[in-house]
Formats: sequence, C-alpha cells, structure tokens
Amino acid sequence: MTPSELATGFDDADESPGFLLWQVTNRWQAAIRASLKPHGLTHVQFVLLAALTWLGSDGPVTQKALADHAATDPMMTSQVLRVLEERGLVERRPHPQDGRARALVVTPEGRQLANRAVVDVEACDADFFAALGSQTAAFAAALRQLKGAG
Repeated sequence: MTPSELATGFDDADESPGFLLWQVTNRWQAAIRASLKPHGLTHVQFVLLAALTWLGSDGPVTQKALADHAATDPMMTSQVLRVLEERGLVERRPHPQDGRARALVVTPEGRQLANRAVVDVEACDADFFAALGSQTAAFAAALRQLKGAG
C-alpha cells in the first residue's frame, strides 16, 4: 500500500483492529439482515424479540432489563418495542411488583417468530464464522473480554 497523508500509526489499514472490526461487522450485519428478511424483522427487532423470549422464562421483564441485556439504547429500545407491540409480537402489562413499571411479555406469535428466526440467524452465524474453524471459541472469548472492557 502507498504511504498515506493520514496521521496514523499503522503502515496498512489491515493492521488496525478497529477498522477490521468495522469491515467485518458490516459484512456480518448484511448477512444477518438477509437471513431475517423472510421473517419481516430488522436486526434490532430480532435481537429484542429473541432477548425478551430468552429472559421471559425468568418472570417479568422490564424495558430497562431488556435494554441492559441487549446492550441497546433505552430510547431506541422503547421505539422498537412499540413496533413489535403494534405487530402483536409483544405486550406491555402492569408489572406485578412495581406499579411504576410495565412488564414486557412475548405473545405466542412473537415466540413462534423468534424461534423460527433464531434458527436462520444461528445458521447464518455458523456460515459466517466457519472461516475461524477451531478458533471460533477463542474468538467468542475475545469478544466477551472486549464486551466486559466497555
């Protein structure tokens, strides 16, 4: 690669872990979007619906608990939940212990959709990360380490 006028510490863009993560994330998100298209879900809709389905077996789930689990912005979480509620996939009910909060509940239709979509998402992940071979578990461990660093 030719020298750059950019004041960077890297001799080559492919040495930058942040830039590589950006590129790989964009490719992965495109693959996930394609796998979710037949289900009529955006990526964030799927993540919140699947996370709520996952968490819901432990009792009432608040919007804050869902946003924390999914690491999503609370305001955006609220907007996406409104769309899922309008589609009949999620309900907001009075929280049994906290009169100020609402308990989020996945409807039977939402649970069925989440379970159909997760099969395609996990197959997409398996295809996408197959190039890592035996390094997949170590890669996931490295991602968990970065997740905790934030």
